[in-house]
Amino acid sequence: MKHVLITGGSDGLGKITAQKLHAAGYAVTILSRDESRTKAAAEEMGCKYVVADVADYAQLDHAIEQAVDQNGPVDVLINCAGIWIAGALEANKPEDIERTIATNVLGTIYATRAVVPAMKERKSGRIVNISSQVGLKYPTERSVYAASKWAVTGFTKVMQTELKPHNISVVGFYPGGMTTGMFAKVGDMKDRSKALDPHIAADTLVYLCGLPENVEVPELGIESLDY
Repeated sequence: MKHVLITGGSDGLGKITAQKLHAAGYAVTILSRDESRTKAAAEEMGCKYVVADVADYAQLDHAIEQAVDQNGPVDVLINCAGIWIAGALEANKPEDIERTIATNVLGTIYATRAVVPAMKERKSGRIVNISSQVGLKYPTERSVYAASKWAVTGFTKVMQTELKPHNISVVGFYPGGMTTGMFAKVGDMKDRSKALDPHIAADTLVYLCGLPENVEVPELGIESLDY
């Protein structure tokens, strides 16, 4: 039974993916920084959970050690924790900029760093980094978010080359805008009724988890055509 660890797994795409993976028979651990919400989500799904701020390496490393104790070695890491920020650069508060970069970029790098040594020892593993179509394009009034997702894109591409000799697959996943609560959390109430259904994105992640370890999918992008 594969152990899948999902950061940002207490809501949104992370939670939907965790639900589908748990139903499919995977050993799932969700990780998020809000203990009450993470515990409630895990109890609802029947999976394991750990608590950490992905931007705090000491917390994150300890939480992943706990996840391994509960569910065994991490076979698949899905770096799903992320924060949305939009608007003209001068309208973005410095503290919001810092938090976005810390969560989206450092969180992805730190979680990967924490699982890589054991994956190298076993010579197996898959890491899925959730970037965005914004991590491939140049949209206006998305400068900070784009910077964070382009950083994830660059990190992913380097890790693909670096970890391939160790039989570790690294996937860059680039979804378009989705109908999740990520936007409402920061007060962005734009109509996204025609955006990508997160269940479709989650089904894609389940597919990636089920691929044989010797099958490599460097990049996978999906988005709604009418959004």
